[in-house]
Amino acid sequence: MPDFVLNKSILSKQEQSEILSALHGLSNLRADDTNKVLQKLSTIFNSPMPNWLEIDFSEWSRTDDFFNDFKTAIIERRIVEFDYYNSYGDKTFRRIEPIQLWFKSKSWYLKGFCLTKQGIRLYKLLRIKNPVITDEHFTERDLAAISENPLDNWDKQPEVTLKLRIAPEMTYRVHDDFIESEVEKQADGSFIVTAALTEDSWVYGFLMSYGKHIEVLEPEHIRNIVKDEAQEILKKYL
Repeated sequence: MPDFVLNKSILSKQEQSEILSALHGLSNLRADDTNKVLQKLSTIFNSPMPNWLEIDFSEWSRTDDFFNDFKTAIIERRIVEFDYYNSYGDKTFRRIEPIQLWFKSKSWYLKGFCLTKQGIRLYKLLRIKNPVITDEHFTERDLAAISENPLDNWDKQPEVTLKLRIAPEMTYRVHDDFIESEVEKQADGSFIVTAALTEDSWVYGFLMSYGKHIEVLEPEHIRNIVKDEAQEILKKYL
């Protein structure tokens, strides 16, 4: 109402600070209205905008055109249509009821109820092409009644346990890419890494990104795949 005044005492100073900090983090997603809300609340709370937290989603620049569209579709419960490329490169048409935007393991995903598969699925944003936010609205589903885990059917690939020898020059990457329990440091400074990873084209590229500083010890078929890939690369330079 026109004469309504927000009672600032509802929230403690700590709670006000937490709200402002959360909005400050979201502002890095380039949501159009976040900065406006942040400035208004900062004025209402008579508190400067916090600067102790900075979140930078640099890779979002490749998909930021989608962000506000998907946000609108989720809030307004509008059906989304798009072309999608799975991990095999197959293109399919998807029609979903969007639920959430996820940031997981360095990548953005759209979580939604697939109207074709009749189940919850995750879609990597970088693989979404030609998105259309339709004018069709949907009724919010009882997600608690849908026991299916979206990860259960999301381009599911078999895992393979790798045993790797990595040179000391890659120490910084070993600590970035693997957890402590997977790493055994050797007397010469190198590392023996034992880790279970999803076997697909990504893992082959990941291994080769170490260049000459890595050797696949096990399993034999992965060792041969990397060797064949390296030979194909070599042919281009002969």
